[in-house]
Amino acid sequence: MGNLFPEIWLRTGEHLVLVAIAMTAAIAIGIPLGILITRQPKLAKPILAIANAIQTIPSLAIFGFLITVPFLGGIGKAPAIVALSLYALLPLIRNTYTGITSIDPAIREAARAMGMTDRQMLVRVEIPLALGTILTGVRVATVICVGIATIAAAIGGGGLGVFIFQGIATVNNQLILAGAIPSATIAIIADGAIGWLESQLKQPGKRKRLVVGLSVGTAILLGLSLWAIASQQPLALTTEGTIVIGSKNFTEQVILGEILAQAIEAKTDLNVDRRFNLGGTFICHEAVKAGKIDGYIEYTGTAFTTILKKQPISDPKEVFRQVKQAYQEKFQLEFFPSLGFENTFAIVIRQEDADRYNLKTISEAAKYTPQWKAGFGYEFFERQDGYPGLSKTYGLKFAQTPQAMELGLVYKALSEKQVDLVAGNSTDGVIPVLNFVILEDDKRYFPPYEAVPIFNQKTLEKYPQLITVINGLVGKISASDMQQLNYQVDNQERAFKEVVQVFLESKEL
Repeated sequence: MGNLFPEIWLRTGEHLVLVAIAMTAAIAIGIPLGILITRQPKLAKPILAIANAIQTIPSLAIFGFLITVPFLGGIGKAPAIVALSLYALLPLIRNTYTGITSIDPAIREAARAMGMTDRQMLVRVEIPLALGTILTGVRVATVICVGIATIAAAIGGGGLGVFIFQGIATVNNQLILAGAIPSATIAIIADGAIGWLESQLKQPGKRKRLVVGLSVGTAILLGLSLWAIASQQPLALTTEGTIVIGSKNFTEQVILGEILAQAIEAKTDLNVDRRFNLGGTFICHEAVKAGKIDGYIEYTGTAFTTILKKQPISDPKEVFRQVKQAYQEKFQLEFFPSLGFENTFAIVIRQEDADRYNLKTISEAAKYTPQWKAGFGYEFFERQDGYPGLSKTYGLKFAQTPQAMELGLVYKALSEKQVDLVAGNSTDGVIPVLNFVILEDDKRYFPPYEAVPIFNQKTLEKYPQLITVINGLVGKISASDMQQLNYQVDNQERAFKEVVQVFLESKEL
């Protein structure tokens, strides 16, 4: 893990910036809201109900929703901070409200008898007495924020989640720990520090100094957060001379994104902002459509069935023609020719099971599925060309409902015999490494999945030199090339940038 330390520090810093800005925003909104509903009790139920509802929404769903929201949406740090701030609101509002309303009414009466105004009573009596409870809310919100911030990597927000997503995609426990351990450490330190403040507040003699210290600390935190916001790179299409390249969240996609990035850097004077490991097809599509990224690599069958919602067909030329036309007319996106290889879905089992039952095709394996468990990525369950159609075509019936899991976990689950059949990708380098077998799609259920660059037309109009660079990659990557590149990253644990640089040099690209 030694060579990871520089990047661990970088990602830890990104993580802290996300949490600091989000908590600053949440405190600035949540505590005043908590105070407001103590003054306007009729608002308490609806405001707390909304905050509760936000807590019940899965974090990735909020991140995905924010992609299409103007100004604060898209991909990157801005929507991640918005989502984290929303998740932190409930404990802040609730604890502020509870802390103030639980103060003995006799104390309020005494304050009024002394001639205090409502504002004076709030500042001099209620907030100091409720500060311990409010800090408990801050403590809970901070720990929640640190944990959920790892999901920010799914929309290009950076942070320690980058390691976790890469580790899951490559079945690399070292990378997973590189993200999980610092994240847990931050949460423990934050929890301990705020807990210490709570204990100090129970000592009346120190309360005033701590309140002053907290005020100064909050001001410093706000200043640092504003500086961090100002220093962040703007999003795609807003930075002159910068092209934003995205990718989905598995090894091959990151490699292909890096190939695009390095080719652009080598052939033009443009800078490239890499937004890799985004949360899947829909996030990448919405991002490029909205101009939050400039381009990424897609697969023709995925575009045809998942985005355009068409029934699978097997003619690759017809699929490409329909997709290219639809993307230009509906989304103003340019669909380039294939890079030279196809990456179809692969139905994968262990070699030992293939040998035991003499299995080569999906039809042959279907007879044994009532005894097996299956595991598929979340997207595979929903796609037009995914599990529902596959099950119907081959008559697949499993011992129990197939498990939905993060795409990067399916091979690990298969290797550890938690499942017996999974859907992977035909060019995955980890398949031969883990001694797995790809079953032949003998009924030709899956459509063609040629790898093609997709770019926003506004970007190409602004930077026409990109067209030459992208066309220079067309037809230059074979299926065996891709599997070898995946193998070097997945099995040999080589860095994405190094693998891509050597490959491009070897191909004189």
